[in-house]
Formats: sequence, structure tokens, C-alpha cells
Amino acid sequence: MSSLGTIAILVGPEYEDLEVWYPKLRLEEAGYHTPLLGHGESHYHGKWGYPATMDGQVADTDPATLCGLVAPGGWAPDKLRRDPAVLSLVRDVCARGGVIGTICHGPWILISAGIVRGKRMTSSLGIKDDLTNAGAEWVDAPAVVDGNIVSARVPKDLPAFTRAMLEALSARR
Repeated sequence: MSSLGTIAILVGPEYEDLEVWYPKLRLEEAGYHTPLLGHGESHYHGKWGYPATMDGQVADTDPATLCGLVAPGGWAPDKLRRDPAVLSLVRDVCARGGVIGTICHGPWILISAGIVRGKRMTSSLGIKDDLTNAGAEWVDAPAVVDGNIVSARVPKDLPAFTRAMLEALSARR
């Protein structure tokens, strides 16, 4: 099967296992190439111990090759948002109209990249104030789509999140 495009998944230490693997498998099933991108290490372990081998590094990725990216949650976003290469990639993919998917604590990366002001978004309740203070309108819903940003709250919302991601990707093709 030929790929519909490439959607990078950002991974770092103590990523939320389900928020990486569920979208990865679902997007691949739909025909997308979904490389795992790290920010220095070749392997990471999730919060629940699941290992992930990186397919590449954020710093080596050309944003022009991506039709989207996923910023999952866990504790990884707190580390990823400190990496200028991660923030640059997120801003560049967003500016090109790529679909940016994020779930749980993943919006921390989008906040640090400066792309949430004026957007309707959701997240883990734990970072509601962070999104609001960054200028987003926080909505309590399983999945929220605003332009090219798709957000979700927690792992139980993954089915709604991936459906919304696929719809947003389809609309941009």
C-alpha cells in the first residue's frame, strides 16, 4: 500500500504508552507512514515501561516532508518542549498547514511553540490553566478540532482523537 503521507510522532522519556502506540497503529492502518522521532536518544521507555526505538531525530527532520505530527502526553512533553528543534518543527509543520494532533499533556509542546493563542482546544484537566493562560479556549470534550489542530483529553478519548485526526487529514488532502 502506498503511503498517504508522513505523520511524525514525537517521543521522549516517559511518554504515555497508549498515546503513542494507539495513534501510530491507527494512522498506519489508514495508510500513513508514522515514524517515531526522538530528541537525542535512540530508545525511550514509556511511563508504563513499553520500549520505543526511534526512527529518526527531530533535529534531522525536514518539516516539508510531513503532512502532520502527533504530540502525545505522559511526562515526555515537559522535556520535549525545552528542545528548540522540537519547537521549530512544530511551528514549521503548523505554518505549512500540517495537522497537529495532541493529547493529554502534549499541548505543553504546542504552548511552548507559541501556536495555541486563539485556538479551541482540550487537554488533561491538569494543564487546562496552562492552555488558558497561553491564550487558548479550553473545552471539555473528547476531541476538539480547530483549524489544523486536533486535541484530546486522556487515553480513553483515543478513539475520538484518531477519528478526528483522520477527518482533519482527509480534509487537507
